[in-house]
Amino acid sequence: MLKSMRIPLLLLLAAALPALADTQFQVRRMTRNDVPIGKGQCDIRLQVDNEVEVMVRGDVVSIRTLSGQDARDDGSECNAPLPNRDIADFNFQVVDSRNDIALLSEPSPRSRFAAIVRIRDSSGGFGRYHFRLTWAMTGTDYRNLPGGIGNPAARGRDGFDGPRGAPGFAWNNTLNFRGNGRGEAWLNDFGPTRLGEVNINIDRGGRIVAWLRTERGRGLSFNGSVMAREGDRWKSDVMTEDRRYRGTLWFTVDPGGNVVSLSTEVTDGRDRMQVNWDRR
Repeated sequence: MLKSMRIPLLLLLAAALPALADTQFQVRRMTRNDVPIGKGQCDIRLQVDNEVEVMVRGDVVSIRTLSGQDARDDGSECNAPLPNRDIADFNFQVVDSRNDIALLSEPSPRSRFAAIVRIRDSSGGFGRYHFRLTWAMTGTDYRNLPGGIGNPAARGRDGFDGPRGAPGFAWNNTLNFRGNGRGEAWLNDFGPTRLGEVNINIDRGGRIVAWLRTERGRGLSFNGSVMAREGDRWKSDVMTEDRRYRGTLWFTVDPGGNVVSLSTEVTDGRDRMQVNWDRR
């Protein structure tokens, strides 16, 4: 008797539990080019019925259905995967919603660098939800963008018309910044050497070549690697083309990818070179 009652009881308990279902998809790569250079962006667009928990990690969206029907992708896109590292300038923005939507967790080591969002739709049926994740990209983030996808400034070998850098520099898929202005270079107390046009290129591995045109046309070149990005300001560790002088190079760019300013001080331990340049 007890055994015969146990099976119906289990069925009743199972029916009383909320239905849980997982949905997962890879976000397509963004084809628009209106996102500012140096900014990562994911637009997550979903059709949601009742309540879900959305997790974005890299370029994969995983959705846990808490109640209602499974959510559906409605055209989500990213210009780059969400980085698996500490993220600078992370921002969550609700673009479109019918009911409640909130960020539960920013990307962090605790969440394995995933952004987690809760959506509660109480209006019945499917409602459209669109939230946007943005963050500051560094030069090393571009190594995950095959073919320069997601990088509006990517240029192939044939599209590059600036100076050539050190051997081994990957000219395909580079991030390119340019500027016209004036500056000066000093070596100890000798100078100044007048400077004009500037070209800065960063490859997918974060390697950088900065070239400034001198008054005699030969040019001054620095090679190195990107260290950090703080807002519109970039920091890199560089050395001169002859590898004699080494130091830190700073430059800033505007949203259109134009160089606004550049400065560096490099030394060999005895002699010192200073460079200052501004857009005019």
